[in-house]
This record gives sequence, C-alpha cells and structure tokens, in this order.
Amino acid sequence: MKRFIPPSPPLTAEGTTPETMHRICFQLQVRPELLDEYLERHRAVWPDMLAEIAAAGRRNYSLFLGDGGRLIGYYETDDDEAAQAYLAASSIAARWEADMGGFFAGLDGRPDQAATPLTEIFHLEDQLAAATASSSATDDESDPL
Repeated sequence: MKRFIPPSPPLTAEGTTPETMHRICFQLQVRPELLDEYLERHRAVWPDMLAEIAAAGRRNYSLFLGDGGRLIGYYETDDDEAAQAYLAASSIAARWEADMGGFFAGLDGRPDQAATPLTEIFHLEDQLAAATASSSATDDESDPL
C-alpha cells in the first residue's frame, strides 16, 4: 500500500508557510457624515504610519468601504498579538489612531485595538488542500500496491 506524504506547504512571498500566517478581518463603522474626510485621509497615509504597520508584522493590509460607512479591514500576520502589542506601544500609531478615532461610530478605544474581529468561515486554499489530501488518501487506500 502506498503511503501518502503531503507535499511541503508553499512559502508565501514573505517566506512564511500558510500554517504560520494568520488572516485577520475586522469591521468598523465610519460616521456617514465624515466619509469624505475619512477617504481623503487614506489617500496618503503618513509614511511613518505605513512603516509602523509593516514593522508590526502586518502585510497585505487592505480596507474596503461598504454602504453607509461599513468598513472592512483585512491583513495577514504571523503573530497578531505581537503586532497589536507593537502598535499599542508605538507613539506614531497612537497619534494616527487618535486622529482617526473620531471617524468611527460606537467605538470604545483606539480603532486599531477595538475593531470588531470577524470569524473566517471559508478559505479557498484550505478547502482545496483538504480536498486534495482527502482525494489522495482515498486513491492510495484503493491501490493494492
């Protein structure tokens, strides 16, 4: 009987494996009357703040705006607790978040620390990997060699 040996997971562009990378998604509510100003502020985020986000270990960071000011954020990181702690201790992030705090409705605390996290319920690559592994294991079990 053949034994299935899963292939090594591919490395991301940053050299991490999918097992060490975490996908983080969150939601905030931008005050509708401040949407235009919020958008303007994000057309040119402070270079120092961009550098702090990257230094914290967040990458592939995006913000998406929905109807009525619903804001969805997404980023990837190897250690979200460490990234949160880094930004919480950053004077640059504190200044940026103090500047941004007034844009959000129903928020207690800094936006980067108090956003509502969303639960991931589906990820294509995870499902494909599981289906491939299941298919390979089934094929190997039916092979008499």
